[in-house]
Amino acid sequence: MYGNPTKQKEVVRVKPHVKKNDTVLILTGKDRGKQGKVLRVNATKGTAIVERANMMKKHTKPNPQRNVAGGVLEREAPIKLSNLQVVCPSCDKPTRTGKHRTEEGSTRFCRKCDTEM
Repeated sequence: MYGNPTKQKEVVRVKPHVKKNDTVLILTGKDRGKQGKVLRVNATKGTAIVERANMMKKHTKPNPQRNVAGGVLEREAPIKLSNLQVVCPSCDKPTRTGKHRTEEGSTRFCRKCDTEM
């Protein structure tokens, strides 16, 4: 009622070029040059969680009801999708992906070796 009314942000959802279980190369940050498997993709935030990359420490309290011991846990933090590049499974090189349209739908392909992923 008082002050400026709060507006809800519009969510601009861009279809990610990275999928779950893809092998990706990290382009920037402290883990630059590492390769890892994508565990989870969040398309609305534009982030992905890569296995054993961008590790952070999380301090947790013990909770006997949930059988949590507590202490310092190490877990993966999200990485922006713009900092990841897909590694082609056939030529084992980091590459950009393209899309072919077929009768069944669209399929991704490697721009270096032109094989479907």
